[in-house]
Amino acid sequence: MKTTKTILVAGSTATVLALSACGGGTGASQSEGGGGDGESGPQTIKLVAAEYSKDNTKAFWDSFAKTYNGETGHTLEVQIVSWENIDQQSSTMIQTNQLPDILNLNTYASYAKDDLLYGADEVLSEDVQADILDTFVDSGTYDGTFYGFPDLASVRALFYNTDLFSQAGIDGPPSTWEELAQNAQQISDLGENNAGYALPLGPEESQGEFSMWLYNNGGTWKDGDTWAINSEPNVEALSFLKQLNQDGVTQNNPARTNRADAFDLFRSGKAGMVIGFSPLADSLDEEGNVNYEVAPFPTNDGSESKTFGVTDYLMAFKKDGNQEAVKAFYDLYYQPDQVNTFIKEEGFLPVTESGLEEFSGDESLKVYLDTLPNARLTPTDDPTWDRIKLAVQQNLGTAVDEGGDPQQVLDQLQQTAESGG
Repeated sequence: MKTTKTILVAGSTATVLALSACGGGTGASQSEGGGGDGESGPQTIKLVAAEYSKDNTKAFWDSFAKTYNGETGHTLEVQIVSWENIDQQSSTMIQTNQLPDILNLNTYASYAKDDLLYGADEVLSEDVQADILDTFVDSGTYDGTFYGFPDLASVRALFYNTDLFSQAGIDGPPSTWEELAQNAQQISDLGENNAGYALPLGPEESQGEFSMWLYNNGGTWKDGDTWAINSEPNVEALSFLKQLNQDGVTQNNPARTNRADAFDLFRSGKAGMVIGFSPLADSLDEEGNVNYEVAPFPTNDGSESKTFGVTDYLMAFKKDGNQEAVKAFYDLYYQPDQVNTFIKEEGFLPVTESGLEEFSGDESLKVYLDTLPNARLTPTDDPTWDRIKLAVQQNLGTAVDEGGDPQQVLDQLQQTAESGG
């Protein structure tokens, strides 16, 4: 999910581990009893995990590794990689056959297609499988097998600056796109470099931003087995975003603005609205500099508001001798005192039924928890999505630039999808 906590959203500077540190990845260590099916005894496995926050991610996994060793006798090597670099580094690991045993990433289906991953029945207990929310089982299932095991989740909503809304004479959040455009104009008219709506269509996560818009215009990325990227509702949604930019109610250069930049703009009090999630709320509450509220995202087609959901995956690579240690990893991680602690520390949402119950007492999460079980995700269960996502990140923003053509950009993405990426 390229999701991050507080100001450490993906796109922020993070320590990048040298690629040479990816060496090894041999799974069960021969010297410690692994290296072949049926062998038992202490094993060493490697986790390559994305950095959600500098304060919590490494600390959690280091502590987890100690607990894992103490309870199982196995050893967990931990490598933390920034979201800016993990796609490239993990691809290099796969291409050079330096596979980690467990990889934390926001896509998995291409690896499942290549028969590189363990399915749930091989490494997850029945109790763990039964506890994971159905929406994440569905998103993690490829060709009938559950491969993409969720680590945490988020859903999106509309954040709006109540002070700017008050100054502009706006009573409450918009419920339609027409109202959103009008409100954005009113806020921009206040001057002082205020952006009515912060629009991040840069290369970090433009597919996430656009998902909220297309879902709330009756659009979708994929209709059944058919790609629908250049459908009429999607073209209309992207054309609307271009119009916002042309009207001057967004920040400068939406095509080169990442989500972290949009969040920073909102946190500075210079944006009226932005699509956000619970870690942004944590940051705003901690800093106390911006008065804000959270509301369902407005729709353009008159339907009930939709929300875009995101989960990242802890996928397990099949390697000789590592299955026992990998299963022990998941048995421990999905214990409520582990998975829910990680999620709380990072400021995200639960991925299990037990977690949903545990988090339900937090009123500040109600707007997210109410929609979580039915959130709409991108088609991560299609192996082609890995490459389409990259094409979206690189090209979608050009459609809103001066001279950009939403229809042409989406037509090109549709061709990419139909050709298999």
